[in-house]
Amino acid sequence: MTTAANGPGRLYGVGLGPGDPDLVTVKASRLIGAADVVAYHSARHGRSVARSIAEPYLRPGQVEEPLVYPVTTEKSSHPGGYRAAMQEFYADCARRLAVHLDAGRTVVVLAEGDPLFYGSYMHLHKRLAHRYRTEVVPGVTSMSGAAAALGQPLVEADEVLTVLPGTLPTEELDRRLADTDAAVVLKLGRTFPAVREALAAAGRLDDAWYVERASTDGERVEPLAGVDPDTVPYFSLALLASRLGGVATSVPGDVAATPGPATAVPGDAVAVPGDAEQARVVNAVSGPGEVVVVGLGPAGRDWITPQAQAVLAAADDLVGYGPYLDRVAVNPRQRRHPSDNRVEAQRAAYALELAADGARVAVVSSGDPGVFAMAAAVLEVAAEPRWKGVPVRVLPGVTAAQAVASRVGAPLGHDYCVLSLSDQLKPWPVIERRLLAAARADLVIAIYNPASRSRTWQLAKARDLLLEHRAAGTPVVLGRDVGGVGERLEVVELAQLDPAMVDMRTLLIVGSSTTRVASTGDGPPVVFTPRRYPV
Repeated sequence: MTTAANGPGRLYGVGLGPGDPDLVTVKASRLIGAADVVAYHSARHGRSVARSIAEPYLRPGQVEEPLVYPVTTEKSSHPGGYRAAMQEFYADCARRLAVHLDAGRTVVVLAEGDPLFYGSYMHLHKRLAHRYRTEVVPGVTSMSGAAAALGQPLVEADEVLTVLPGTLPTEELDRRLADTDAAVVLKLGRTFPAVREALAAAGRLDDAWYVERASTDGERVEPLAGVDPDTVPYFSLALLASRLGGVATSVPGDVAATPGPATAVPGDAVAVPGDAEQARVVNAVSGPGEVVVVGLGPAGRDWITPQAQAVLAAADDLVGYGPYLDRVAVNPRQRRHPSDNRVEAQRAAYALELAADGARVAVVSSGDPGVFAMAAAVLEVAAEPRWKGVPVRVLPGVTAAQAVASRVGAPLGHDYCVLSLSDQLKPWPVIERRLLAAARADLVIAIYNPASRSRTWQLAKARDLLLEHRAAGTPVVLGRDVGGVGERLEVVELAQLDPAMVDMRTLLIVGSSTTRVASTGDGPPVVFTPRRYPV
């Protein structure tokens, strides 16, 4: 090995980040500009992504060493196959760079993302670092760029992040995806169909996002399930973000340039309806936006459907009863409009007004929005002539009745009905007639809004009415705050139902004549209504 008089040169593996030249670190840009030799990998067409990122930092007179891959797929005419062909290629690249290093030149090897994160530089590093002074300059990884484009944390708290190459067998991908909180799958391209199949098999397809060329002008972010495999390049990845990160995924390229109203934090009271002029400025786009009434389910994020999560993520404005809005993760891009629970019509009109000015509006509702909730209120107001042309959609959610039933077994296993004991919007005699009709029909009855601070006698009256047609020992399930920190479940006999056990956050399921309670030993009892009705 010949050595220059001033000794061998120095090797730098320099990370360039995911694609935007502005994401190249100050140190990386300085080293690129000072290098004697700049090496970079490319395909046979000669175009190098790494060089295009570094181009603003190159200077005239530098020696450029294109390291052209002999193959770009795992097929090769080399006698030893693809792996042998690549090993031979990396050995040749190392010999070429060693000539420069032996001559005392400073060599910078450009690497997209981070040099030691699934990068080609590592193959040169293993062959040269023990022979020459070497330094690796880290760069922003593609998965960090993708998470930033998505606007959602990769992981939080004690969550586990799994990074996988898409080239793994589908069964292996399936196993690993099913056993992690968050994941990134790299090297898509021709592997995309198999990756999508593995996500589906792991039950995670609806949670997955597709990110292509993050941070560049060609950036593309969309739900993975709808991506056409024929449009997927190698420089793309699949992302399963944090399960704890909420649903506040920002929409790439849709960040308003004009500051809007401050994002409300939990507890902030914003009057509805109010002055929407600031929202009009931000949402001044051609054509109306849209109102989507979204069911949040009974409790936290685990009860929200992926479809609802996607709509909440894409919304410009979130409208709803304050405590329900607090269940949606804060996204600085979005405007939040909390209000009292007794102004449903005004809330609906305000949401429609925002949408008429071009905003994508999500009206949030606990449980299912079509069950004693916001969907009917929004649709009733939207039927007025002034809102003609403003699209309104409803997305379902897990109902409180379903949630309570699931905790004790299957009390809704046969025919059932759903009633509200609130007499604020319908007269009590109507409630009485419906209770008696359901009791005579021997239906299981899910009772919403059984009591409140101002309604204290209705439940006792309802119990007595039901006892006219139901046995005293009929099982009644009391479910409070299912899925929340205050969750409480009890099973009592109808005759023993005490109104003092019930509040507005409690849902009752009154069994039919066939509903059974089965003992599970030391565990809580199981309540179910058989599917077969006795003749």
